[in-house]
Amino acid sequence: MSTSSQLLSRRAFGRLAAGAAGAGVLSACSTGGGKPSANTPLRVMAINHVWSQAIKRRTEEFEERIGRRVSMTLLTADQLASSYNVKLNASGTDVDVMMVRALQEQLVFGHNGWLADLSDRVDDAAFDWPDFQKAPREASVTAGKVLSVPVVTERPALYYRKDLVEDLGGPPRTLDALMDAARELTRREQGFYGYVGRGQRSGAVSQWSSFLYSHGGDFVVDGKSGIGSPEALAAYEYYGGLLAKAGPPGATNMSLEQAMPIFAQGKAAFYIDADAIYSSFLDPKVSKVRESVGFAPFPAGPAGARPHNIPSWSLGINTFSLLRDDAWEFIRWAAGPEMSAALQSDGIPGARSSVWSDPKTLASFPPDLAEAMRINAERGRGYDRPRVLQVGRARDIVGRPLVAGILGQSVRPVVRDADAEFAEFLVRDNRHKES
Repeated sequence: MSTSSQLLSRRAFGRLAAGAAGAGVLSACSTGGGKPSANTPLRVMAINHVWSQAIKRRTEEFEERIGRRVSMTLLTADQLASSYNVKLNASGTDVDVMMVRALQEQLVFGHNGWLADLSDRVDDAAFDWPDFQKAPREASVTAGKVLSVPVVTERPALYYRKDLVEDLGGPPRTLDALMDAARELTRREQGFYGYVGRGQRSGAVSQWSSFLYSHGGDFVVDGKSGIGSPEALAAYEYYGGLLAKAGPPGATNMSLEQAMPIFAQGKAAFYIDADAIYSSFLDPKVSKVRESVGFAPFPAGPAGARPHNIPSWSLGINTFSLLRDDAWEFIRWAAGPEMSAALQSDGIPGARSSVWSDPKTLASFPPDLAEAMRINAERGRGYDRPRVLQVGRARDIVGRPLVAGILGQSVRPVVRDADAEFAEFLVRDNRHKES
């Protein structure tokens, strides 16, 4: 029998099994028009990401487990957001498992009642919810309900040139040392910069968050704007000054896509950005620093080292799905201990504490990167942007003083205006009161 015939036979068997159990499974699916048949696939919508690509290659294993075909669609972030808006606004039942950003869509989706409450389901002892890292686990909760399960996590890593820091005693351990080293190594006339990083108004906010926390500040304090505090002002001045004094020209237009190649091409000494992009600097096709790149934890500021440790992507269940039980089985499988260990062993950073303490699952990472990831995860906070409904608007407000600092302008008056605008925004948005 051919492989395709074997698969068809297994699916046919699965459909018979699902039909026999149909009433029990479908009775829990009370929302939407009509009951799904045994031929109805479990529909998974996800970002086109190394994690989802790895899961898609393994779906046959899950199909055998539940006796139902899985249809997995991988899209760009913009396509995914657009599809969700169309389907969920129409109470669509044609998506079951949703890959979401807990710090972006989840807040709006939860507010609109589009994500199923998973609070009781995650209590399954075999699933071991407490095994998930504390910060990403807390970010999965909206208004007291667990609305998603983290599958991919992200922290800021300090990427540096090992060949340039030997005389400096190694990579900087403090933000003050980073500023000093970056300025010392800058050679603008030669097109070489001490530091490169995101400087785009909205896009820079997520990376700046770790600088904010490490200065002792926060976006929201006691339900009110925190970006006008002395700690936030110091963080704004530091980050703006770092790029103004040691960064490349045009930094205010730089997002990840513009900043990363500058370091990869050997034109910068230091770069702080997501640890998930580390492989770009080890790829000989795009990197000139693969032999000299080093990895270190986020440097300590006046309040210590306080990086973010976020769930960059999570799994949730469409509240309108007619296959919510099967959708949960998919999440139990895809985010379970065994799969998390398998994927992290392949270099995909997961969300479970157990996979970060097992040397076997860390073997695919460079040792200094694995250690930096572990340390940052222990110190990290579970959000890298304001936790509000209108995240894009909030980032735009918060990012304005960053641009002023990078351009060498006085930051204080811009912070004062942004603080007042953000305070008014929070009153209107009201999301921060639900957290």
